[in-house]
Amino acid sequence: MSLYAVQKFLYEINRSESMQADYTADRRRVLEPYDLTDEEVGALVEPDIGLLFHLGVNGQILMHFAAFHQIEWQDYLQRMRDGIAEHGPVREGVYAMTTGLDERVAPVHEGHRRHDDDGEED
Repeated sequence: MSLYAVQKFLYEINRSESMQADYTADRRRVLEPYDLTDEEVGALVEPDIGLLFHLGVNGQILMHFAAFHQIEWQDYLQRMRDGIAEHGPVREGVYAMTTGLDERVAPVHEGHRRHDDDGEED
């Protein structure tokens, strides 16, 4: 596993129009300079947002890659949930303790439901 190499690639493609053009022309070729596993290459070529999240890719970096692929915000979030459901908890990186997005988001949503329109708790 080479999470650093995956995130380095994503960081660079998110910021370089010429690299985006190269990726669009030949996705596999643009990945050659990076030390990636076959699984990582497949996830980047597809793109498989859920698998990339499962592998540990930082969500801030991943969301820009998803936007590049014209994946809408709600679909992006669902693909991350699906990745956890299909592949299991995040393997490494800052989200390694994550067991699923719903468990992380539920307390936030609950807090919003407890407040009425004037900001006071029900």
